[in-house]
Amino acid sequence: MSLTYAEVGATRDEPMPAGYGHVERDELIGHGRAAFDRAVDSLLDWRMHRAAGFRIVRGGQRAAEGADIVLRFFGMTVPCRVVYVVDEPDRRGFGYGTLPGHPERGEEAFLVVLTAGDEVRFRIRAFSRPATALARLGGPITRLGQRYATDRYVKALRRLTRSQ
Repeated sequence: MSLTYAEVGATRDEPMPAGYGHVERDELIGHGRAAFDRAVDSLLDWRMHRAAGFRIVRGGQRAAEGADIVLRFFGMTVPCRVVYVVDEPDRRGFGYGTLPGHPERGEEAFLVVLTAGDEVRFRIRAFSRPATALARLGGPITRLGQRYATDRYVKALRRLTRSQ
């Protein structure tokens, strides 16, 4: 099964591709190496997605390049493929892209960063546009739904980082 967009890996680069809606968030979620490690583990093993209200239908092993995952969120099926993994001492995360059946077309990246000042930052970058007639009809409601999901990701990872 092929990805539904051509700009694979573009959430790594500035600027993101034209012709899509963009999301960029950078949030403080903790401090110190232990918090960084907790955040990374919660992100890479999909606990953040679960805590944000997503149900894992298929996949869900630790995020790895080429791995497919099918999630459900508010009755929508969202199939994705991990298109890259970032594995650096102070930067860890992944980007995933949409597969056929996803209501949107595009890519989303999740990155946990430990700064020189010992802050743990959670960065989300995404670009997307509707892939289905229903998503196109949703217009602004679709964008609100994406903002809602992004807010839930941030809250979930912040909570998981502090509670473990």
